[in-house]
Amino acid sequence: MTTSKQRKYDIAYLKMAQEWAKLSHCKRKQVGALIVKDKMIISDGYNGTPTGFENTCEDDENCTKWYVLHAEANAIMKVAASTQSSKDATLYVTLSPCRDCSKLIFQSGIIRVVYNIEYKDKSGINFLKKAGIEVIHIPKI
Repeated sequence: MTTSKQRKYDIAYLKMAQEWAKLSHCKRKQVGALIVKDKMIISDGYNGTPTGFENTCEDDENCTKWYVLHAEANAIMKVAASTQSSKDATLYVTLSPCRDCSKLIFQSGIIRVVYNIEYKDKSGINFLKKAGIEVIHIPKI
């Protein structure tokens, strides 16, 4: 695939991840993620509380509850529970991954991460680059 054609796909999948983020019940930040392999979406996720918990992500002081799952983690866990494999896949996420999610991304075999908004803490992105994962920032879509 040519670079310009790949960029068109990257932008389209990021736009889809933005739509997926709108499903989140979190008020502070809504984040969406898609895992794509061989031009197919094999998993999706958005940030939120674990299944069976109330959908409120923030406490009374508007701080995110410690047990809220990030979009990337939800997408990775969802694909892990399926017959699919995320090995050699691309992760599209609306907010750059934190350091904990970056470890999951690396361990899951994802080789490419495309994100939209850069989080203030860049340690997750730095870890991914150090691990040899291709990281692409597309700020305006």
